[in-house]
Amino acid sequence: MFNPRPHALRSRLRRYLRPLAVQILALAAGIAGLGVLPMATGGAVDLNAYCQVSQESALAKEALRKAAFDGDTTAQQQYEIVVRQHNDALRRCRSQTWPRQQAVWLRLYPCDLQPGVLEAVLDRIINLGYNEVYVEVFYGGQVLLPQADNPTVWPAVVQKAGYERRDLFAEAIEKGRQRGLKVDAWVFTLNFGYSYGLRADREHVLALNGRGQTTYTYAKSGASSNPDEVFIDPYHPQARADYAQLLEAIARRQPDGILFDYVRYPRGVGPNSVADSVDDLWIYGQASRDALFRRATNRQGLELIRRYISRGHLVDRDIQDVRDLYPDEPEPLWQSRTPSPPLENGAARPSPATLRPRLQAELWQLTVAHAVQGVVDFLDVAGEQMQRHNIRAGAVFFPDGNQLVGTGGYDSRLQYWDRFPTTMSWHPMAYGVCGHTGCILDGVRRVLTMAPSNSTPPVVPALAGIWGQATYNRPALETQMEALRRAAPEINAVSHFAYSWQDPEFDRVRKFCSL
Repeated sequence: MFNPRPHALRSRLRRYLRPLAVQILALAAGIAGLGVLPMATGGAVDLNAYCQVSQESALAKEALRKAAFDGDTTAQQQYEIVVRQHNDALRRCRSQTWPRQQAVWLRLYPCDLQPGVLEAVLDRIINLGYNEVYVEVFYGGQVLLPQADNPTVWPAVVQKAGYERRDLFAEAIEKGRQRGLKVDAWVFTLNFGYSYGLRADREHVLALNGRGQTTYTYAKSGASSNPDEVFIDPYHPQARADYAQLLEAIARRQPDGILFDYVRYPRGVGPNSVADSVDDLWIYGQASRDALFRRATNRQGLELIRRYISRGHLVDRDIQDVRDLYPDEPEPLWQSRTPSPPLENGAARPSPATLRPRLQAELWQLTVAHAVQGVVDFLDVAGEQMQRHNIRAGAVFFPDGNQLVGTGGYDSRLQYWDRFPTTMSWHPMAYGVCGHTGCILDGVRRVLTMAPSNSTPPVVPALAGIWGQATYNRPALETQMEALRRAAPEINAVSHFAYSWQDPEFDRVRKFCSL
């Protein structure tokens, strides 16, 4: 991994910021090369058809920003005027341009606390036509909260002495709004991160499968797609309490919204990508097991559930045993199971061998539904908490995360987004990779088809790409945008992953720089 010396990085960041306007010009030139015609919006600011700032305006603003942070008070005043002009121009442009709301996903770094750096980042986001930004606040087992005001169990992103009280997220909200940006918190949900998995006092909170693996040991074994992802048991009260504490800290900063990501279980690799046995399900933690047992509605049902998850299947003897143990009950019952019609006079009960395949199939469906419900309930509780603070919420998901696989198997993520709250906006990650827009649009269409309506909940697709060029076998963003507008004109909000893709060199320097 690239890891230059801290002093060299600081120097490199300063050198990089000086010619920042040149970088803006290069990016703008790439876009202009597509033949997009400028669109005047009044004043001194010209925006193109995608509400992006012209090369000349970007260069002028960057020169003023640099002079202002070099101590030129006149430049500071002029810079503030230009920021307001760009704010007004972008607001007017987005009010008459599809989509009305265009967001970008953003990770901030400790070096963004250096004078002028955060302003440079936000200016460049405005230059690209965005009027909303999703700032990553909880990710990778760390939080974007100041060390001196971090009530959570996770470490702060900024660890540098002397910066304990600097609140990078709060500063991003303030400076973003000064530029006309809505600023939302982007947070991981069930993925509490590697640092959480290392805590001895939280090991019992992690999700557990039927093979005795926590999501921490599962990730270390190479069975999951990312070894740093550690997921909790969504039924565990400690997990809910830790997460509620985090959300309260975020809510105090009053972002415009919050986006819940990783609303799912781990994505397995190879055969682990499919859950086709009860042992594959993350329901063996004590909290989840207890909640599953409460789904039994009689004693026969409870005993069969116990036997099914302990062995992974039923045998004929199990059914006879529960009959002998609880002869006053006609059959095993649990939530969602419809009782059989009463037997006619003289009719014999079906034999255990006859009943076993059906009961085992029904228990498989019960345990899958139980695993899914834990995810949905966790999201519900989190969304309701933010709603009490009048902060709008959205849920991020993969359009194919809720699919059946083969005969009786399920995608290991069990991301049943069609059951997510309709009070939230839905953010499908339309990241299809096929060299054209067809697979990208297929994901969006699937969500629109399964959503209750085209407006409730609002569907806000997340596209992955770069302005002005194809990348990772995906078309350029403007190609994706035009295809989406034609296919689903009713959608009026879109996001792009990610800002770092638009300017990877600037992102890399900021990431590895040391305060």
